[in-house]
Amino acid sequence: MSEMKAIRVAYGEALAELGEANEKVVVMDADLAHATMTATFAEKFPERFFNAGIAEANMVDMSAGLSTMGYIPFCSTFAIFGAGRAYEQVRNGVAYPNFNVKLGMTHSGITLGEDGGSHQAIEDMALMRVIPGMTVVVPCDASETHRAVKAVAEMQGPAYLRLARLPSPVFEEDMPFVIGKANVLKEGTDAVIFACGIMVSTVLECAKKLEAEGKSVTVVNMHTIKPIDRECILKYAEKCKNVITVEEHSVIGGLGDAVGDVLLENKCNVTFKKIGVQDRFGQSGKPEELLEEYGLSEKQVYNQIKGVLEA
Repeated sequence: MSEMKAIRVAYGEALAELGEANEKVVVMDADLAHATMTATFAEKFPERFFNAGIAEANMVDMSAGLSTMGYIPFCSTFAIFGAGRAYEQVRNGVAYPNFNVKLGMTHSGITLGEDGGSHQAIEDMALMRVIPGMTVVVPCDASETHRAVKAVAEMQGPAYLRLARLPSPVFEEDMPFVIGKANVLKEGTDAVIFACGIMVSTVLECAKKLEAEGKSVTVVNMHTIKPIDRECILKYAEKCKNVITVEEHSVIGGLGDAVGDVLLENKCNVTFKKIGVQDRFGQSGKPEELLEEYGLSEKQVYNQIKGVLEA
């Protein structure tokens, strides 16, 4: 993991590639194309790119309409506006009729940075996860983003892609990508750590340090929050007994609760810890400072995992 690349940049590249392969792909944006990186698609296919302006609800409804005409719309803005401001349109205009709209929302989580708490979506996975029939995908790096964009384009029905702004490590080896099927990146016996998005690389670094101390942990890239990979959760909960989730999202309603639901429903006898944003709004700051403030720096995540193992 030497190269650093923003997931949102890979999203723009993936859309352009997809547009060349499938003329039914169209892209919508809410006047943020150079931030969401949909401008990459717009430059290549201007006739299939539509800027709705700062009117996110209209953009979502326009996407719904295009889907009824056989197009595959990718609808993009900041996550706080797409999942938050336009929630009712996503719910009633897209998901309720089960339209084939893909929501590619960038600048998720606290690492959006200086724009502050009003722009930092820490509830978006919870909002999208609760909508019936909505698929929720959180790619961990630039390479996985390419595969995720292709996968959601090929599936039928609404999907939410949660995309980060912050440049993050690119994994050297390509992982398979199947919606609803987690990827096990490292095997271990003392604990299993389920992570998503940019926190996957952080967890892998923590796992290396723990390994050097004689502690063995399984690391799972849970790129699909819904449908969740129940089989993987149950297998490693039984094997490891200590279950930890790590996400750049509120601990309420996101990855941790999705994993916790499976454990509870199956009466799993495990120790369970959720690492994420602890019921707080974001605030303005450099991404690295914010990760530190919210307990999500590599050192802090490592210490929390170690605390579970030593309890």
